[in-house]
Amino acid sequence: MRTAKPQFESLEKCLSDHLPPKELAEVKRILYGKDIPKLDINVETKRLAEEHDFEIQSYNFEANVEQLRAPRIVKIGLIQNQIVLPTTSPVKAQQDALYNRIATLIKAAASCGVNILCLQEAWTMPFAFCTRERLPWCEFAESAEEGPSIVFIQKLCVQYNMVIVSPILERDNNNGEVLWNTAVVISNTGHVLGKHRKNHIPRVGDFNESTYYMEGNTGHPVFQTHFGRIAINICYGRHHPQNWLMFGVNGAEVVFNPSATVGDLSEPLWGIEARNAAIANSYFTCAINRVGTEVFPQEFTSGDGQPAHRDFGHFYGSSYVTGPDGSRTPGLSRTRDGLLVAQLDLNLCRQMKDSWGFRLTQRLDLYAKSLTEATNGDHVPQII
Repeated sequence: MRTAKPQFESLEKCLSDHLPPKELAEVKRILYGKDIPKLDINVETKRLAEEHDFEIQSYNFEANVEQLRAPRIVKIGLIQNQIVLPTTSPVKAQQDALYNRIATLIKAAASCGVNILCLQEAWTMPFAFCTRERLPWCEFAESAEEGPSIVFIQKLCVQYNMVIVSPILERDNNNGEVLWNTAVVISNTGHVLGKHRKNHIPRVGDFNESTYYMEGNTGHPVFQTHFGRIAINICYGRHHPQNWLMFGVNGAEVVFNPSATVGDLSEPLWGIEARNAAIANSYFTCAINRVGTEVFPQEFTSGDGQPAHRDFGHFYGSSYVTGPDGSRTPGLSRTRDGLLVAQLDLNLCRQMKDSWGFRLTQRLDLYAKSLTEATNGDHVPQII
């Protein structure tokens, strides 16, 4: 059985601890683009963070002032968190403990004035999908329209006038009780705007999730909220550029990427993929990863020759936001629960489209023709 090792807290803290200010500023410029100014955090939020032991960061993405358009300001929030109780605890107890924890973090987001908030992938439960056990994990599955976590989140949406993206394990009661990995979008009035089901299901090492659910059937929906147009690219979909592309084609201004991924598997890719998508598609991206190590009662194997184990490794947090100009915030901690708040001027999306001309120069007609040919069974690659 693997043993837990001490975890590196964050790249940003390491740089700040060891680089002189001048060199630190230059390194951050190269790593993160232009400097994103911090926003002040009010006393109430600081009190909640200290009392309930979570990190809080807040930043401001500014756009150029225009003569004919007023700024389109929206505050978004990302929450990363560990499970609260051991995976051996009763299902209801685990569920209630997570509700209590998330209620506190959402309260802190509300005190910062957040308009749209996104939780991490399958926030209502441990990330048990790679154990390949059906019980008790399937008991966490619920209706995307009236499940217990939906009712819980609806009340908070109304209370705080906040749109919340709530990723859950969905049980589709209308179609044979099939399970899906789903993100539910709940409006600031408490109504379920709709849902998106995970398009791409991993089959990599421990992360072989098709035991529980298959590829989603909801396409690439964009949700028109009171505060802006948002979309959700769930976890493994971030590895597929076409997935990001289609949310942009459909008009997204902010794309959330709620995830659950561990250091040994994907961390070198983490800071690149969502940032690259923001640049290529001229929208804001929000990468969200859970944090902590979740230990399960039964050993399981990966089918890759490695010894049996009871955990997937360390979920490394590091949630961040990127602007369409490529500038990005530092990441949250690799080891602590956290709330990241970012104030966005959505005018920056159009300004970057005009500046770089990616929409002007892309060739959707060419891609569509080539992709259609590639899906034919007799396709011959264009190799000369």
